[in-house]
Amino acid sequence: MVLEDLPDGIALRVRVIPRARRTALAGVRGDSLVVKLTAPPVDGAANSALVEFLAEALGVPVSAVKIVSGANSRSKTLVISRIDVASAATRLGLPVVSQA
Repeated sequence: MVLEDLPDGIALRVRVIPRARRTALAGVRGDSLVVKLTAPPVDGAANSALVEFLAEALGVPVSAVKIVSGANSRSKTLVISRIDVASAATRLGLPVVSQA
């Protein structure tokens, strides 16, 4: 599942494509949101660009977005506070899946 509800926000799984022509969301692949970044995967530049891009896309402060796994990988899990799953899905253009 791309988005997961947490007590303080959400968990988001992403697959990063660095050195892309432009920074943009590129759909879903498997259980991850694909994000293309113009930044190279050098000295944390792609991680910083990812955090800034997602914060802006979700309308949360940069401080609310944290990479919790995959900092040195293209597949990452982020925890984002100050937002719920439904709002995040809407802002990222993902279908809202109700959890029973």
